[in-house]
Amino acid sequence: MVYQRSKYRVGLIFISFFVVSLFTNMTGPLIPDMIRGFHLSFTMAALLPFSFFAAYALMSIPAGFLIERFGEKKIMLSAFSLAFAGAFLFCLFPSYLIATTSLFMIGVGMACLQVAINPLLRVSGGEENYAFNAVAAQLFFGAASFLSPLIYTHFSKELSENFAGEKDFLTQTLSRVVPAEFPWLSLHWIFAMISLLMIVIVFLSPFPQLQRSKNEEGTPLQIYLQILKRPVVWAFFFGIFSYVFLEQGLSNWMSQYLSTQHGFNPTEDGAMAVSRFWGLITVGCLFGLALLKFFDSRRVLIGFSTFGFITLSGAIFGPAEMSFWCFSLMGLSMSVMWSIIFSLALNSIERHQGTFSGVLCTGVVGGALGPVVVGSLGDAIGLKWGLCFLYLPLVYLFLVGFWARPLIKNKTF
Repeated sequence: MVYQRSKYRVGLIFISFFVVSLFTNMTGPLIPDMIRGFHLSFTMAALLPFSFFAAYALMSIPAGFLIERFGEKKIMLSAFSLAFAGAFLFCLFPSYLIATTSLFMIGVGMACLQVAINPLLRVSGGEENYAFNAVAAQLFFGAASFLSPLIYTHFSKELSENFAGEKDFLTQTLSRVVPAEFPWLSLHWIFAMISLLMIVIVFLSPFPQLQRSKNEEGTPLQIYLQILKRPVVWAFFFGIFSYVFLEQGLSNWMSQYLSTQHGFNPTEDGAMAVSRFWGLITVGCLFGLALLKFFDSRRVLIGFSTFGFITLSGAIFGPAEMSFWCFSLMGLSMSVMWSIIFSLALNSIERHQGTFSGVLCTGVVGGALGPVVVGSLGDAIGLKWGLCFLYLPLVYLFLVGFWARPLIKNKTF
């Protein structure tokens, strides 16, 4: 693909990552409330994030076809429109069945969005700067993930029936449409409003006409068949799969684990642990940006993965206070993993990065399976041993740093 570099377009992509994060990580803090409100087992609760991430498995590759046909702008507009429809549907009809439907619709939108913006970031900011820009995008992703549980806690408190303090204008407005028994539903109203705002921003943003180079000619189906024959494609697919499996397995169950294992309050302490997990992803991205200017991204990945083994062990087997902080510190260890794996992947093939992005984003289905595997094992043998399964994807991420051979390395001083 031939695109002129554009700082404005890079900025728009960063904002899009922020919004993707708000949608992607909204379910984790809500799971204890949904378990109580809809009377769910752990396995049934795990089907909520499964509905969201299963959409990635079904839609990422078709999204690549659609981008080839219609271009990035139209796909981004469609993605935010579908996200609005999904959030608004659940706002109108809050139930378990509608929740799974709503999350699937939002997941389809986010799958299309991620397939579009990852290769767009690579060409808009420059291939040699992609690892750095990808971690910068993860900084926005982590910031939104940090804010999401805090937004949940704020509105859950202020919209609860026994709240006696003064309410601001937004809270007063939400109190008229949010059922008193489901104060956490306010999050979906907020997401619906954000989606509408993004539709307007993308619609008004200039996107130049895409020109394809000669080595990118061919039908989308032919290109995908070429891509899928390459072992390196499948190796990085499982890298993305492993990362999202680990991320969602942790973020969706840490609050419940802290509640059942150590007696923490899920609405306050559990949500705070999830918020700090994402907040430390943000902090880790700042640290990672500095390291990527001095070290090969593969060495950075190995170092952060090693720290992950230490913190995951403390989270699962440590006493209450250690467990609380180690769950949060897992965010620091995972902060650069997604960005580095994605940049290593796209910089490991000569062409068809947009098509490859669709294959990689299909790996986000790991986020559907992670919570289900941990939740199902939690029902069968206990949540502690269910969380131990997360060592397997962490091992794979550690090994990526040894076997990856990118054609373009990250630019260092």
